[in-house]
Amino acid sequence: MILPALYPASVGLFYFLLPVNIFSRSILLSLFGVGMYALLLTENIYAVAANRTIQLVRAAHAVGFLLTIITAVFLIGTVLGLRLSFWANGIMVAVILWPLFIKGLWSATIQKSDPSKIWLYSAVLSIVGGEITMFIGFLPMTPLVAAILVSGYFYVTLGLMQQDLQERLFSKTIQEYVWVGIIVFLAALLVTYR
Repeated sequence: MILPALYPASVGLFYFLLPVNIFSRSILLSLFGVGMYALLLTENIYAVAANRTIQLVRAAHAVGFLLTIITAVFLIGTVLGLRLSFWANGIMVAVILWPLFIKGLWSATIQKSDPSKIWLYSAVLSIVGGEITMFIGFLPMTPLVAAILVSGYFYVTLGLMQQDLQERLFSKTIQEYVWVGIIVFLAALLVTYR
């Protein structure tokens, strides 16, 4: 139940970084309501799928993956919006990414999960995410662009690890994720150095 706790917290923290504008805040709150409903349905599907095989698991994986990425963007954007030192940002982002990786990797292998593998992958990937955040701290990026760049790393690595744990990691899948990562990286550089 990591995401039902982190998703509302991420929206609540990110809410205060928005401009004081009724339009943007009402859109965020509307999306929060829809996202929370979808998240609770997803967690219900995971609870049933832990005991038996059901057809809705694929849809739950897609919705859970999307909400995990959105949660990461909001939380990382909030941390980077505080404008702390580069090492504090790196540590905080690593701490944020760790439970999100655990949740994402566990949901990929609900019935046949190996906890030690999931914990190890989550720890290593979150530390690398923290190091990337520290590196980005030296670049002249806005907090939102930096958050999207770190979340791009999160998207690529979580997606690849999920496919690997589900034993569906093919060369075409790797190429698709790598291309998304390259596009996010180039877009962040283009926005930063235009």
